[in-house]
Amino acid sequence: MNLVDLSILVTAYFFWYSSINNQGGDRRMVIKISKEDIKTLERLNIISQIVPVKEKIKTFEERYNCSFQKFEEGIKREEDFQKWDDYIEWKAYVEKLKDLELSLKEIEDAKDIEIS
Repeated sequence: MNLVDLSILVTAYFFWYSSINNQGGDRRMVIKISKEDIKTLERLNIISQIVPVKEKIKTFEERYNCSFQKFEEGIKREEDFQKWDDYIEWKAYVEKLKDLELSLKEIEDAKDIEIS
């Protein structure tokens, strides 16, 4: 099941669950969601951002047949503007991946969840 299918399923579940929990004439929608559900949705959001970033990193690794660290060491010894442009872009993806992975860990470790 991909992320879009899961999102549709979660949305459908919320509407179904809220419709069976309406009391008498009260037509207000009641949605019950646990803190774990919120953490799961946030994890899925971060993972959906991680996947394309990893794909971009993999593209550079395949293009240059090396890791970012090896490429970074080599780029400092030569003057090639195309490689330098790729280096800047690749570095941005590597840093973005680190940030997203940190966010994922923070979600995993979250104790207090506030809904606003």
